[in-house]
Amino acid sequence: MKPGAIYIDNTTASSTLARELYQAAKERGCGSLDAPVSGGQAGAENGQLTVMVGGDEDVFNVAKPVISCYAKMVGLMGSAGTGQLTKMVNQVCLAGVVQGLAEAIHFAKKAGLEVERVIDVISKGAAQSWQMENRYKTMTSGQFDFGFAVDWMRKDLAMILEEARKNGSKLPVTALIDQFYAEVQAMGGRRWDTSSLIARLDRE
Repeated sequence: MKPGAIYIDNTTASSTLARELYQAAKERGCGSLDAPVSGGQAGAENGQLTVMVGGDEDVFNVAKPVISCYAKMVGLMGSAGTGQLTKMVNQVCLAGVVQGLAEAIHFAKKAGLEVERVIDVISKGAAQSWQMENRYKTMTSGQFDFGFAVDWMRKDLAMILEEARKNGSKLPVTALIDQFYAEVQAMGGRRWDTSSLIARLDRE
């Protein structure tokens, strides 16, 4: 890269790597932003991603118009590495929501309820989520070909749990869901999307 250029890293990686890239870029007179994304395949295709950015504010201000071309939300979270840490927070939330929704749908079916009727009502209240609105039908029908793969989620969760060990945070539910995803992998679901947590509940 030429001096003055800006490296925008949209991958999900460790905060340690993000800080290493930042330092390497700085030594070469370049800018570096860790800018992981959320929004899945559909968000990428439609330019509706959420981008969490770590790095210097002056560099961010130059890069923001470019990032905005493929994002609906762009936020500077702090210094180098904070973009990746924020993505970890995002994935912790996502794992918990998907597991909760999987258990809810599984319970509704076992209780003899009409899942669509149940979701139509509860999605108007406090239980509403993006996952509920966009995944309950495919989860109910056992379709798991909608973007972010289980293998990728486990990669993210491994980094999160490692970071938690370093900073002393307690993530018991996240650690448990990571093992649930390991079961999904063992079922042949390595490339299924993350909503496939319901598959391990519905198996006979």
